[in-house]
Amino acid sequence: MTKRCSFCGRGESEVQLLISGMEGFICDQCVEQAGEIIRDTLEFKKKKDKGFKLSELPKPMDIKRFLDQYVIGQDDAKRFLSVSVYNHYKRLMQADSGDDVEIEKSNIIMVGSTGTGKTLLARTIAKLLKVPFTIVDATVLTEAGYVGEDIESILTRLLQVADYNVAQAEKGIVFIDEIDKIARKGDNPSITRDVSGEGVQQGLLKLLEGSVVNVPPQGGRKHPDQKMIPVNTKNILFICGGAFDGIEKKIAQRLNTNVVGYNAVRNTATIDKKNMMQYIAPQDLKAFGLIPEIIGRLPVLTYLNPLDREALRSILTEPKNSIIKQYVKLFQMDGVKLTFEESVYEYIVDKAVEYKLGARGLRSIVETIMMDVMFELPSQKPESYVLTLDYAKKQIEKANMARLQSA
Repeated sequence: MTKRCSFCGRGESEVQLLISGMEGFICDQCVEQAGEIIRDTLEFKKKKDKGFKLSELPKPMDIKRFLDQYVIGQDDAKRFLSVSVYNHYKRLMQADSGDDVEIEKSNIIMVGSTGTGKTLLARTIAKLLKVPFTIVDATVLTEAGYVGEDIESILTRLLQVADYNVAQAEKGIVFIDEIDKIARKGDNPSITRDVSGEGVQQGLLKLLEGSVVNVPPQGGRKHPDQKMIPVNTKNILFICGGAFDGIEKKIAQRLNTNVVGYNAVRNTATIDKKNMMQYIAPQDLKAFGLIPEIIGRLPVLTYLNPLDREALRSILTEPKNSIIKQYVKLFQMDGVKLTFEESVYEYIVDKAVEYKLGARGLRSIVETIMMDVMFELPSQKPESYVLTLDYAKKQIEKANMARLQSA
């Protein structure tokens, strides 16, 4: 009689090892899968543990130090984010205090041009948290009844992360990216339907302020027979981020200055025209197209500085998961030791500054330079490879010529 695994039914000849028990057998593959399930379950329970104490919480300075390992610069944004997350933890413990002082949540909005690190900050802080955390994109949201995702789909994602534990989801943190894409087209209220702009902002109000929302468990369209899950958003912290492209002009108008031009301007001696974002105020968000009610429910406003040449150079090599370290790791997996000439780093940064794409531009430039090398070296398997400045220039010129020809 052939011995078979009591879990998957594989025969002795189909597996590497069959372990016998008192009344059955288990194969090596089922043992490995069971081990992964146990590890994931224990890690999930540890991460979602309700009973954390104030002394065990990461303090704002600890949170910022953790962010510093992955994100270069942006100290102001890191401080705001660290304090907001720490206060969120303390709010979750407030129910046990027994007094009448109720701490209100401080939702946060981060403003900064593309490639400055808004989403990276959110993804990085998610690694540290003991509460459910999800990132959603505001660009896919539409007013209820139209093609796209309903507002409630934000909470569906949070429920999924919390493994449908409603109590845990109600203590979570949601990062809403591209919040500027749902701005209405002007400062004035719309007299027609604005299904992906002002309509979505109106729908977000009930989520941000705290109310019980009926959420479809699997997302998608709501229908009458669908079972809904009620979720209270009172203790959910919302962090919003957006590039707000062009808001510098609104700031300049408020400060009575100009971003470009030769006209003499009064009271501009102390204004840094290269970084107008640092002077942002709630009224600028209103002028851009966010409704006042939304702005009122996002009381903490912070900005991210545009990345200068020095910051881009640091981003390229210094963080724990820097772009260069990622490529070195990729080649290391093929047994190839990859090194770069120092001048290559400077050339990549020069191109990133030229293209004005922020940190995202760095990756696209490195990818362009490395494409042929990544295609050829895994088959050739040399012990080491040095990427030179001449090769980098040749690859960029080759890519630019190809694009011109295709155009």
